[in-house]
Amino acid sequence: MEKYIFELNEEEPKYIQIANHIKNLINSKCINDGEKLPPIRKLAEFLNVNNVTIVNCYKKLQSEGYAYQKMGSGTFAKRREVMQKFKNEYSKEIKNIINKNHGDIIDFTGESLSDLYFPIKEFKEVLNRVLDRDGAEALLIQETLGYGELRETINNAFWNKRFDEEEILILSGAQQGIDIAAKAIVNINDNVMVEKPTYGGALSVFKWRRANIFEVPINDDGIDIKLFENILKKNKIKCFYAMSYFHNPTGASYSKECKLKILELAEKYDFYIIEDDYLSELIYDENLNHEPFKVLDKGNRVFYIKSFSKIFLPGIRLGYMIYPDGFKEVMQSSKINTDIATSTLMQRALELYIREGYFKGHIEILKKEYKKRYNMMRNLIKDQLSDYIEMKEPRGGLYFYLKLKDKNISSKELFYRLKDKKIFITPGIVFYKDIDGGVDSFRLCFSQTNENKIKEGIYVIKEVINKWRI
Repeated sequence: MEKYIFELNEEEPKYIQIANHIKNLINSKCINDGEKLPPIRKLAEFLNVNNVTIVNCYKKLQSEGYAYQKMGSGTFAKRREVMQKFKNEYSKEIKNIINKNHGDIIDFTGESLSDLYFPIKEFKEVLNRVLDRDGAEALLIQETLGYGELRETINNAFWNKRFDEEEILILSGAQQGIDIAAKAIVNINDNVMVEKPTYGGALSVFKWRRANIFEVPINDDGIDIKLFENILKKNKIKCFYAMSYFHNPTGASYSKECKLKILELAEKYDFYIIEDDYLSELIYDENLNHEPFKVLDKGNRVFYIKSFSKIFLPGIRLGYMIYPDGFKEVMQSSKINTDIATSTLMQRALELYIREGYFKGHIEILKKEYKKRYNMMRNLIKDQLSDYIEMKEPRGGLYFYLKLKDKNISSKELFYRLKDKKIFITPGIVFYKDIDGGVDSFRLCFSQTNENKIKEGIYVIKEVINKWRI
């Protein structure tokens, strides 16, 4: 305990001073990665401060990435650069793949659709029609909530006129939607809940808001409800971020029962749900119905976010949000503070594309083509990798999340070994904020790979893991 001794001053809050001291100990390696920090009461007594001071100190360390909490076990140190260094390297490698468009690699990381399925001909026709019809107006007029006719068409085509168009906000992609929703409901030191693991972009938003992030594990049909409510009983949660269909990275989809229970808890404990409806257009199992939180929401609790980038044209950066009643002014303000307005021309073109029925036809083509890849990869994983990995079938989407059976093999090291063979996977640790998360898991996306590359890639993965075990 001696290393925790230092002199407190009267100028700044004690919890900040203690947190800074512990950060220095972690950075100087006086506290090792994964080392358990002293229990709250013990450290409070040792430093002659109250328990709340240490609680706030540990929350600050967690929010800044210097500590993580294990339920029932305590708080543990995390040296940020260990995790961040790898994430930065991984990001650099993936950007290199995208920018240079290597033809000799097998990319199991890409989440966007193959350019083979971009509806260029139809979209070009729609763009020309919009320019002929609207002229300069298509480029000049901006509306904060988004192009009115697009909001109306979205409401008609996808929601059977369920909502008021004033509750629909056009976005420059799902990431902006998460950011805007967070600005509306999350302040400094507020508590938010996320799935474990979860989308790194959402974690970045909440960290930027300087929120305290709580995690709850995700199962086959949604989060662990019992643990979720235990956290709610002990902490005032502002919002819960969820990917309701084909969760990234696990591929899990929420059951109706789980969604209804979470909505019930939202009413009971007074929190909002930010629903990221990720890839629900790509359902391959006829027994899986599309019924998002927003459809079931009776208590005005759900911010629903949908992106067109993943399943349409990534370059147009369009999506939309349906927000709860009463948030119009704050939504407009948050949107203006972000980018004022989204491309008017692209909005008008998308509106016509949806209204003319092109979008529905495009989705049917995608489902047919990607279902082939899905079935092929699923069968190859079962046939070739079942001795080495555990797999739960996602029933849709663009990827599989696999768990290594051999605990001596890490997904991070597997990434490096496959990289040497020009095969790229996404290690599970990319999706966790804890330093020990996802070490035994990895994700394989099939959106950027044809059938031949899927076969070759799976065979090489088997070969690499098999050699590792010998």
